[in-house]
Amino acid sequence: MKVGLTFGVFDYFHYGHLKLFERCKSYCDYLIVAVQKSEEINKTKPDAKILYTTKQRIEMVSAIKFVDKAIEYTSVEDDIAKIDFDIFILGGDQNHCGFVNAINWCKENNKDIIRLERTEGICSSNLKRSLI
Repeated sequence: MKVGLTFGVFDYFHYGHLKLFERCKSYCDYLIVAVQKSEEINKTKPDAKILYTTKQRIEMVSAIKFVDKAIEYTSVEDDIAKIDFDIFILGGDQNHCGFVNAINWCKENNKDIIRLERTEGICSSNLKRSLI
């Protein structure tokens, strides 16, 4: 059984997130989605207006039929080594140093890596701006 893993905030949940999970699931038998803790979001983005608590975001993500398990995470580069998985699936825009370090860890530990392009025309940042 192939286990896939993807990371994200998933606060302003939208169609692009749904399509991400659907595409992730097409690469694995079991999909784990790691949802970033609210307090960690505020450390890297102090001006972020978080709509839902970590618990609420995990509940929403867990309700998606493509997701087998949703968990919380603090830091992608630290937490990736604590999770049992085979395939690291990430978006094309996930390029900050934490993801770069996570990719390097995957390469060193013989994990498959799959990059997916975002759903065309959908962006969380644009949605936030249109709502504020």
